[in-house]
Amino acid sequence: MKHPQPVARRLFDLTEPISLVNFFSDEPNEAMAELGFGNYWDGYFAGRAAPLGRAPAEVVHAAFYSFADGEVARHIPKVWETTTPEAAHAARERGCVAALRRILADLVETPGLARAAELLAKASISAPIEGRVMYAGLRSLPVPEQPVARLWHAANMLREHRGDGHTVALVSEQVGGTEAHVLSALAAGIYPAESFGRIHHLPKARLVEVMDGLRDRGLVDVSGRLTDAGRATKDRIESLTDALAEAPYEALEPRELDELIARLEPIAEPLDAVGSR
Repeated sequence: MKHPQPVARRLFDLTEPISLVNFFSDEPNEAMAELGFGNYWDGYFAGRAAPLGRAPAEVVHAAFYSFADGEVARHIPKVWETTTPEAAHAARERGCVAALRRILADLVETPGLARAAELLAKASISAPIEGRVMYAGLRSLPVPEQPVARLWHAANMLREHRGDGHTVALVSEQVGGTEAHVLSALAAGIYPAESFGRIHHLPKARLVEVMDGLRDRGLVDVSGRLTDAGRATKDRIESLTDALAEAPYEALEPRELDELIARLEPIAEPLDAVGSR
């Protein structure tokens, strides 16, 4: 089977819908609420940071990279007064598996899904952990045996592996977390960038500072749109991110990689159709 290059980009397109139930489906939020969390962001930070253990806010901020100063500290370590990292990860997994079961319906019990989970898990535990903080945290946890849970865990692990590499790419271009959101918003056609959901709540003075800095570097123009240099910078970041995300798939034989892609396509399709909700 002929597949687009780089391989990591194609696999990202197929596994991202699996991971996005973390953020867009009701079941994970309900599972975190059952632990005692009264708002989305407490549950988000507890669930995602759980593999890092009781790491201080500074460490979680560094590992997540894309949050503005002070945002992580509003939740970490406070969330550990409500639950433990182990319980938070278990709740997140339980909620995501429930969402996948609902959306995928009849696909859940098929041999194709079980095989996709097996191959994806093989890839997900095959990459070096050096420099991959979030990935290493998830690698320290056991891989579930049940196929839907295994599929989610593997996809989540690969997402964090890619995210660790994306952070490297951003640092190499001297693009900070808030700046990265601006570039992503503009590349996706969201204008003004300050309206983007991940940053619109930040203090106006901070957003002005970020936009002025990007203008000074020639990455956005006076109207706040991407310049040619800004688009080139964004393209380099994505290209390096793809290259750094290849390692897990090198563990698969060519026929296994082709099979994985074929097995994931019918899984990603219904998830895409509903926006992983």
